Amino acid sequence: MVWKPDVTVAAVIERDAHFLLVEERIRGRLVFNQPAGHLEDGESLLEAVVREVREETAWGFTPQWLLGVYQWRSQRGHSTLRFAFTGTVRDFDPSRTLDPPVVATHWLSRDEILARTPALRTPLVVRCIDDYQRGVRLPLAALSWQSVAGLAR
Repeated sequence: MVWKPDVTVAAVIERDAHFLLVEERIRGRLVFNQPAGHLEDGESLLEAVVREVREETAWGFTPQWLLGVYQWRSQRGHSTLRFAFTGTVRDFDPSRTLDPPVVATHWLSRDEILARTPALRTPLVVRCIDDYQRGVRLPLAALSWQSVAGLAR
C-alpha cells in the first residue's frame, strides 16, 4: 500500500506573549489552529506558508525559521506531514475576507490556548507552541525547492 500523507504548512506567530490562531469550522465543529493549510502543486513550502497566513488571517507573513517537521496520524487514520514555521507579521488588511472555513482570528496566550484543548484541531497546535517557546529554530536554508527546469529556489 502506498502511503500518501497530506503535506501542510503552519505558522507559529507570537506577539506580546500571544499567539495568532484561527477559529475554523471543520466538519460542523468550531476548532482552533495555527494559520495552516495544504501545499499546492508547484509551490514551495515558504510560498505556501506565506499564502496560507494571508488567506486565513489577512496578515502578511515573513518566515524567519523552520520550527520543525511534524508527522501526525488522526484517529480517523489520516496522516499529515506538517512543516511549521515561525516569523513576523506585517501589513494587516482589515478589508480582506478570510478564506473559509476560517470564521475568526484570535491572539491568545498559551494558557488561553490550553483552556481550549478540547477545541484544538490537533495536538500539534500546542506541540508547535511548546517547541517555539523552548527556542527550537532551524535555518530556512535547510529547505530547498527545485523546479523541473533545475533551478533551485
